[in-house]
Amino acid sequence: MDVASFCRESRVLVVAGKGGVGKTTVTAGLAAMAASVGLSVLVVELEGRSGIQHAFGAPEALEYSEVQLSDMGGGVRARRITPDDALLEYLATHGLQRVSKRLVSSGVIDVVATAIPGIRDVLVLGKVKSLELDRVADLILVDAPATGHAVTFLTSASGLLDVARGGPVRSQAAGVVELLQDPSRCRVVLVTLPEEMPVSETIEAAYLVEDKAGVQLGPVVINAFDEPDDGLVLSAPSAAATAGVELSAGRLAEIEAAREFRLHRQGLQAEQVARLGRELPLPQLRVPILDHPAIGLAQLRTIADALAKGVGQLGMAHGPVGDQ
Repeated sequence: MDVASFCRESRVLVVAGKGGVGKTTVTAGLAAMAASVGLSVLVVELEGRSGIQHAFGAPEALEYSEVQLSDMGGGVRARRITPDDALLEYLATHGLQRVSKRLVSSGVIDVVATAIPGIRDVLVLGKVKSLELDRVADLILVDAPATGHAVTFLTSASGLLDVARGGPVRSQAAGVVELLQDPSRCRVVLVTLPEEMPVSETIEAAYLVEDKAGVQLGPVVINAFDEPDDGLVLSAPSAAATAGVELSAGRLAEIEAAREFRLHRQGLQAEQVARLGRELPLPQLRVPILDHPAIGLAQLRTIADALAKGVGQLGMAHGPVGDQ
């Protein structure tokens, strides 16, 4: 599958994963990949602290208003959406701007959020739905909360439908459910590391997302994957002899210990990736482990290229994981 076709399968991709697996990095990589083939991209940050702008070399934190992160290809824009911001805009567009400001400043919004579980998530997703309907970009990437909250985040609208009999709350929730359950409009991309705990949590989250939220899953992205290296086949003494290099016994021992450690790590990763494939029959995209303390433009290109390579090896869209 070519990158443009993959990116056009759904107008919204929600990127989720356990905290620390690099979902923000993957979101940035997906954005760069889509933009590189001429698609316009809008990245939506939800938690207000993901720092996705740094990957594109933008130092300032995101605000509710859109900012341009990159002019590459079709361009990458980004914004942050919070429940309060979404509600203020919703009320303002319905002629209640003065009331909305008083509600926020008086703390009534927090009382309402406590009284109606899930309303904050529905407000945010309602704004995402509005952006999707307005076709503000060819692809909207949502940098979702960590997995535990992400499942609640994605199921909140269907929960509200069960308790709200009518009015604007039910209408908003219904619109969000329609968005989430239409794979041509929205899919979820789960990100994991090739390690036991993140893989287990990803498998569990995948079935919860599809069963409870009715959202179709896209490929699973395996971040920080250490690809097998043919250069590790030879032991350090053999490799040195083959290259005609003379090293001290101590140096050879250090190199051999590093080689064995990496081979061991690759073996453990291969086991977890194989388990992920067995228990969660979804296509996989692999992002290589990067020997760099921070993600900048150079690393972003590497990630985007790796994702594009993986996309090129994919077939067409799949059905629910339970049908595989």
